[in-house]
Amino acid sequence: MTPGLAVVGVPGDRRVTMFRDAAVARGLPEPRVVPWRDVLTGREIGLPPGTLVRIDSPGEDAETDALLRGPGDPTRVGGGAAWYAAFTAGLRRIAALPGVRLLGDVEEIAVMFDKRRCHARLSAAGVPVPPAFEAGSYGELRERMAERGWARVFVKPAHGSSASGVVAFQAHAGRVKAVTSATWIGGTLCNSLRVRSYEDEADVKALVETLAPDGLHVERWFPKASASGRTFDLRVVTVAGIPTHAVMRTSRTPITNLHLGGLRGDLGVVRARPGLWERVLDVAARTAACFPGSLTAGVDLMVGADRRSVAVAEVNAFGDLLPGLGDLAGTGRDTYAEQAEAISGRRWT
Repeated sequence: MTPGLAVVGVPGDRRVTMFRDAAVARGLPEPRVVPWRDVLTGREIGLPPGTLVRIDSPGEDAETDALLRGPGDPTRVGGGAAWYAAFTAGLRRIAALPGVRLLGDVEEIAVMFDKRRCHARLSAAGVPVPPAFEAGSYGELRERMAERGWARVFVKPAHGSSASGVVAFQAHAGRVKAVTSATWIGGTLCNSLRVRSYEDEADVKALVETLAPDGLHVERWFPKASASGRTFDLRVVTVAGIPTHAVMRTSRTPITNLHLGGLRGDLGVVRARPGLWERVLDVAARTAACFPGSLTAGVDLMVGADRRSVAVAEVNAFGDLLPGLGDLAGTGRDTYAEQAEAISGRRWT
């Protein structure tokens, strides 16, 4: 007998809808949607024993965001520590539901949402990642960069996603430059859909100091390859530990996220390079192996300017929203159909 399905997510969210449609198309039961707000407010959640539970993103729902970070502009940057504490408490509540079976291990999701812990786990497993350190202030950032002789780094809030608060920072010959999608609106640092640069040190310091209280993960700049005048990296989605989908993300800025103006590029540029594509798939699979309890993961993988080296920049628990992207095997399945196939075929237990 096929077990029931449920999705913890935001009702109406595109991710929830696409997974539901894929599950039904594969002949699985229509998933029940458990709203994140019910999880976070302690409302009764009754799921029959044996139910397969997919944990999805809290999304961009203002009510859910307020429950996670507290009241305020949902586009604001910051509050990551409060968000993480509430989010992981919600994960623990889901895991405690009697008799359910999770499609994503809650401890692994928690690690993916802590860039420091995720980086340490990958490094310990021998997965290539850029060298990194932690910082708690702008002064500490500059001091530790100077100690290591690093002129360029990526400054990342310890908790977050979608490049929120991420800063590509460089300091050389008395000049600084910060590239980020964050902007000041009425005295509040907010996310925007446009990448911009700050070159006045007072502005850069104010930016970093606003982000610092929640913890900063700082990685040495990894020089990325380019194609047709645009730098690129890859989002590789794994399902049941296997790389199944990949998209090239290209940009004229150091930040390649598609929702920030990045464009899908020609993946053939990487696949045609002798040895490179095999290395990409190997590193993506080794990354997924660090999270064996997770049905899926989105691996952000950088290709070096030498077109040989690779390094992992991020691992995303909810990195499968890539509409219209077919699988690497050529079956035509998108990321959600691939997961439904894995569940139906009992490739995931």
